Amino acid sequence: MGDERARRIDDALSSLVEALIPPSPGEDERHADALALARSIIDSQGSHSGVSDINHASDLIKKKLMRENTSPEKVVQFSDLYTKLLTQPVLSQKWAILYLLHQLADSGFADEQTIRLPASQHNVHISPQRNSTATHDDPQAPQRKSYQPAFSNDVSAALSKLPTRQIDPRAKTEDRDYNERKSGANTEKTLGPTIALETMSGSPELGMPSEAALLRDLPFTLQGLSSTNLPFTSLLTLSLPPTLPLPIISLLHTLAEPSLLYRSLSEFVQSRNEGLVGQSLRSAVGSELRSYLGLIATLEGEIRRAITSLDVNEARGSISKAGVTLKRCVVWTRDSTMGLRLMSLIVEEAKSRKGGQLISMIHAFSSSHGDPFVGAFAERMLAHVTRPFYDMLRQWIYDGELTDPYHEFFVIEQNSQDHGEVDPRRAPASSVWEDKYKLDEVMIPSIITEDFAKKVFLIGKSLNFIRYGCRDSAWVEAYCKEASRELRYGDTATLETSIDKAYKTTMTRLIHLMDEKFQLFEHLRALKKYLLLGQGDFIALLMESLSSNLDRPAGSQYRHTLTAQLDHAIRGSNAQFDSPDVLRRLDARLLQLSHGDIGWDVFTLEYKVDAPVDVVITPWASKQYLVVFNFLWRVKRVEFALSSTWRRCMTGARGVLASVDDILSRDWKVARCCIAEMIHFVNQLQYYILFEVIEASWDQLQAAISKPDCTLDDLIGAHTKYLRSITHKGLLGSARSSTTGAREDSFTSQLHHILKIMLAYKDAVDGLYSFSVAEFTRRQELSAKIETRTAQGKWGLSDKDDEDPHQDFPGNSPAVVAVAGLPKINTNSSAQLDDQMLPALRTRLTDLSGDFRTRVNVLLGDLAVQPDVDMKFLGVVMNFNDVYTPRKRRREHHRERRTPGNHHGGEGEREGGGKGAEEGKGKERK
Repeated sequence: MGDERARRIDDALSSLVEALIPPSPGEDERHADALALARSIIDSQGSHSGVSDINHASDLIKKKLMRENTSPEKVVQFSDLYTKLLTQPVLSQKWAILYLLHQLADSGFADEQTIRLPASQHNVHISPQRNSTATHDDPQAPQRKSYQPAFSNDVSAALSKLPTRQIDPRAKTEDRDYNERKSGANTEKTLGPTIALETMSGSPELGMPSEAALLRDLPFTLQGLSSTNLPFTSLLTLSLPPTLPLPIISLLHTLAEPSLLYRSLSEFVQSRNEGLVGQSLRSAVGSELRSYLGLIATLEGEIRRAITSLDVNEARGSISKAGVTLKRCVVWTRDSTMGLRLMSLIVEEAKSRKGGQLISMIHAFSSSHGDPFVGAFAERMLAHVTRPFYDMLRQWIYDGELTDPYHEFFVIEQNSQDHGEVDPRRAPASSVWEDKYKLDEVMIPSIITEDFAKKVFLIGKSLNFIRYGCRDSAWVEAYCKEASRELRYGDTATLETSIDKAYKTTMTRLIHLMDEKFQLFEHLRALKKYLLLGQGDFIALLMESLSSNLDRPAGSQYRHTLTAQLDHAIRGSNAQFDSPDVLRRLDARLLQLSHGDIGWDVFTLEYKVDAPVDVVITPWASKQYLVVFNFLWRVKRVEFALSSTWRRCMTGARGVLASVDDILSRDWKVARCCIAEMIHFVNQLQYYILFEVIEASWDQLQAAISKPDCTLDDLIGAHTKYLRSITHKGLLGSARSSTTGAREDSFTSQLHHILKIMLAYKDAVDGLYSFSVAEFTRRQELSAKIETRTAQGKWGLSDKDDEDPHQDFPGNSPAVVAVAGLPKINTNSSAQLDDQMLPALRTRLTDLSGDFRTRVNVLLGDLAVQPDVDMKFLGVVMNFNDVYTPRKRRREHHRERRTPGNHHGGEGEREGGGKGAEEGKGKERK
């Protein structure tokens, strides 16, 4: 068993020596000497005299961990490792392992001591003659020189601290004498006298700098300056002496990191980069580097004090007795190295970021990193980096001016080149509010929320609009002097208070100006009264006064005539009591003419608004008002026409029409019923649009703009929603096929056709009335002729009169009856009158009434499947007694494959109620 253990130790020592001293040809003697040295060191160490109790060693380590650590985490971790160690069957000397670790932990740094070893165990110190020869002739001499410090400085120092066995001094002296005699014999045959191996120290004979020399050069290296032993070969390259042992190389590698980081960061600080936040970052990095230089100055003072305090007679390696070593310098510079490392990472990431992105990147280290040191360091950096950002923020929320020359703020100012050519029809004030500034969400820093950024954006935009759009710069300047205060990072309470106060003050002032100075709400009410037909007496009087003029062709209409009739309607209705400024903006104009148009097709009303009211009542909103007015005006015209015809029929029923009941009573009964249906349809449609749609939407608009925290954007949004609700629920929207995307017949198109049918039916009823009047006149003339002949003593009627009853009637001139949709028929011939006129009228009335019912059924069927409750309600009130049979119109496949020419030809008629939508785009006739 002992032989096996000795063989395993020899194998382990041989592997260790081979790892430290790579084998080379002709160096077997050197390898054997190193192995012998290792064996002698192992044999010279004593054994522990205590009891081999593994639990005792474990308790010692636990007590040490509890003394040095306030938290029990280290003890718990050691207990887990200790449990795993007990389960390992391969290791038999577990207690020795634990005791060795405990002793190494208590030893600290290796004591600087000189171990005198037999000269026979070294292959680097030879006689003067041989040494000189090896230096000049042997190419392996450098390797032999590097062997001694690399090996002795590591192994000897470590093994010298192992626990030794307490033995009798006499036995110790005998062993030492025996070893000296044995080594003396070997000395005579090999190398010569003994030498001193210095732990953690240099050997001038081998060209290796001492630790004191390295410490003397260390302050220069940490400042990025070259020194004798540690020169910089390039910006990011530090050259280390090749003769140093591995532990020293490891320590110098650790100390080289802050040196190289300092050089790269110094170059960044001295560089020039655009951007206020980038400049602030360089300033913050420069401030941290100055703090780092302060630490280096303190470290340099400690090193000089330690070197000065050394006694020249002391051994070289005793620099550690003065309290300064390379290892302690590593510990002292550890936090600074972490700071430099973090700054280097920030600088590298900052190359592709600017402004708010750069602030967000640094803030991520503060909010997301688990190391408290990194979080505190990032917070300190943010305090410097965010100063330009908070300066821009202060000017934006207090002065309404954007001072951002390098585009680092999350608000960007747009030029005309940024969004193409400006629409000449777009209002200037609307352009100032909507297009001058935009919110760049990418540049919003993570130190503020997105909602907070939107509030800030709205504050500055409102102040800028008050200054330039509302021309109230005096108030903005006074507000800036009164409320402006310094903003800085970390003062979250002050920042939120300032933003909330600025938000409330700015919004209140802007809404006050729009209401009191520019009468925005008054203009909205005027638009509702005049363009949405809310002023009933004005609309009725205007239509009555214009009806005779608008029945004529469009080419014979003149704007001054229409304007005069408009003034007459204003003076004759309650509109005369409105503000003169409102009435001044109301105007009548003519749309673009088309062939065959009459006055009804080209007449429209216009309400003019100017800046800054056009921010809310935009050109798009004015167009929507015009579309709604044209549609409602057409519905009102149909109601006016049907009512006129109904009054004529009711009046004639007691006179003219009563005399022709024998041949036309059934026709007039059917016509009156159909007109009543049409009037009911028009009345329900008007009621639905004016009350269920417009009034309900108006109430929602009033509720939205009456909120205490209402902003101008809220006003614009509420007004836009108001108009969209009217156009959608008012059946003025357009529909698209869910399969092909092609535009289908919308409700506007259906209503347009139904209204056309009503007007055509009204013309047919007027023809029937004319026919009835003609028949009544013929009968009156015949009765007068009979009475005249009877008074003359003749027969009232003769056979000749039966053949041609119209021949000799006094005052009987040829009459022409014209009916819409029918050719002009001469009423001279009774045969023609009976055979052509009346059947054609009856056919025309029957076809129109049937077409009307068919289209109403389709409309009701479409309304029944609408998701909107109000639109379903319209279908219910129109068919409250189920007189109609609603049905879903079948979409034929060929309608979806219409040619582009036919598609566009029908689209103009369907959009906005046929011509009603096109009227909104028409030009005023000069």
